[in-house]
Amino acid sequence: MYKAVQAVQTAVVRVARAVRVRRGAVVRGDAGMATAEYAMGLVAAVAFAVVLYKVVTSGAVSAELQSIVKRALDAQV
Repeated sequence: MYKAVQAVQTAVVRVARAVRVRRGAVVRGDAGMATAEYAMGLVAAVAFAVVLYKVVTSGAVSAELQSIVKRALDAQV
């Protein structure tokens, strides 16, 4: 989970640097909003991925997935 958070932080820093570099060439206004929205979307997607990873790797879900795979492999035609 720490690696996912670190990846998000790195992405946000890169986006912030790109905004600062472009800011000089962009007319003041709403131009930076798209970049900020993408950064927030990225943060939300990574957070959702971390939660989904935790759910899938939990004991109950893992046991159920193993049960499904075992039944599929033991099935006879």
